[in-house]
Amino acid sequence: MAVDATTMAAASERVLSWLVDHFDVDFSFLRYTDEERRASVLIAEWPRRPASGEPDPLRIAYFDESPSLFVKLEHATEPMIIRPTPEFADYQNLIQRSAGMAAVSAAAVPLVSRDVPTGVLGFIKEGDREWSTREINVLKAIAALFAQLQARVAAEERLRYIAMHDDLTGLANRRSLLEHMEDRLRSGNPGPVAAFFLDLDRLKALNDFLGHTAGDNFIQTLSTRLRENLDPADMIARLGGDEFVIVPAKPMDAVAAEEAASLIRHLIGQRVTVGGESVSRGASVGVALGIPGETTVADVLRRADHALLSAKSSGGNGVAVFTDAMRAQFELQDDVELNLRGAVADGSLLLHYQPEVDLRTGRVVALEALVRWQHPTRGMLPPGAFVGVAEATNLAGELGRWVIRSACEQFAKWRRRGLASNVVIRINVSPVQLVSLDFVETMEDILRRFGIDGSSVCLEITEHVVVQDLARTQVTLRGLKRMGVQIAIDDFGTGYSSLSHLKALPVDAVKIDRGFVQRLGASADDLAIVKSIVGLAGSFGLGVVGEGVETTVAARTLVALGCYRAQGFLIARPMPADEVEQHLAAGRIALDLDLPGTGRAPNP
Repeated sequence: MAVDATTMAAASERVLSWLVDHFDVDFSFLRYTDEERRASVLIAEWPRRPASGEPDPLRIAYFDESPSLFVKLEHATEPMIIRPTPEFADYQNLIQRSAGMAAVSAAAVPLVSRDVPTGVLGFIKEGDREWSTREINVLKAIAALFAQLQARVAAEERLRYIAMHDDLTGLANRRSLLEHMEDRLRSGNPGPVAAFFLDLDRLKALNDFLGHTAGDNFIQTLSTRLRENLDPADMIARLGGDEFVIVPAKPMDAVAAEEAASLIRHLIGQRVTVGGESVSRGASVGVALGIPGETTVADVLRRADHALLSAKSSGGNGVAVFTDAMRAQFELQDDVELNLRGAVADGSLLLHYQPEVDLRTGRVVALEALVRWQHPTRGMLPPGAFVGVAEATNLAGELGRWVIRSACEQFAKWRRRGLASNVVIRINVSPVQLVSLDFVETMEDILRRFGIDGSSVCLEITEHVVVQDLARTQVTLRGLKRMGVQIAIDDFGTGYSSLSHLKALPVDAVKIDRGFVQRLGASADDLAIVKSIVGLAGSFGLGVVGEGVETTVAARTLVALGCYRAQGFLIARPMPADEVEQHLAAGRIALDLDLPGTGRAPNP
């Protein structure tokens, strides 16, 4: 019989109707035992009793609260025959209530699976009826079939439950979430449909400190808290790890969705006791809306994921709602991810160079190579638009090698023409390159190929790269120093490095982060920071360069503090190689800083 949980009641009812006719009885019923609730649950009956408008007392009969007949049937494994005689008087009232008859006789045949009673098949006849041994054996065979059907359907339901639920928390899983959202987003359903993409902040730290068992307990507790405090109709799904998606049952606009997401974030942030410790984690939440009939499930979840990334990039423990600006940003990222690999090979990448000068004289002392991408539809893209994507998609190494090779090749051409003889070429290095086992060897091959001495090249690394893998960074930088290659820490002062890092690494210079330099003359705090960095660099015998010089006030302040080397829009913007040659030929860039005590910086 092709029966599942949704069709079992109707199919059983049809079978009961045939049995009523075949055995010439007035009423038949099928009940299953719910072990978890310790109750007998009515599955099907024939003929159907008329609805009374009141809750049916016989729909669910709890063994602890039910008449003695149900109590006896809970553990019965053999048929029980009830006759309208005094010895069965205790059971007559219940049977009469069930069938709406006067004196009755009944046969109750247990459903038995692996010697365990799992329900009962019952037949009622008004008046007295004798059941022959043959009929009882037939009923036992029929009950056995019902027991098999019950066991199969229960097993299928268990498998379906496992397939649709997370095994750690019992919440819905990704498959269940997708089915639910497909239904919610069907045309004609009420909307907008909100989706909240949640990610716990710094759960790894909790796992590292208390162990993964405590981490699992933490997630289980939060899952229970969500179930107990949200609308029972809300979809709550765990996608794995510390990621959850909540789809509220109630339609809501962006304002209401943001408010609801904020409440959920605060709910998650309440403290939990695990492993004997009272702990809490923040949560980042991305919010997106879908319109039934217009938006796909994939679109809603992708937008919520993008909003989540935005919330996390803003420091975490916050809520972000997907916007058109986010859409444009992530469309660009998708475009970049699809086309960047081809750009490395097809010649659409190019380098611009930004001069670095001595502010006192205007002399060009270095050139920083900055990669650009001439995108076929988006025009010229700065590195910020695609370098991060390259690092996230394992293209950073390939892109970095292209930059180093192309910059050194161009630098060698200038040297052969008598240009840039006293100039250093600066090249930015990604974290992926710095920890690559063959990076030193690759760098050595490029220098040898183009005939460049290592001291003419300065590789720039950012502060956070230094602390990601200090041990590996030390090995790489020492290998570079053996070739004479200079090392500079870029964006210095943003809070990652410490004195110990500067002492541990063979660094030649630091470049003050442009954020501090740009506010010189307007911020006493930034002035104090820049002054400290210049003093720190001097105490370690390091060169110091000011980035982002855009005003004469900033340039004069740097000189007054003892920082003489700088780059920025006040001096020159990044430019193609042919434009740089004019400055290299002159050797200087004209500046008009009116420095105290020296007059104007000399013109070339």
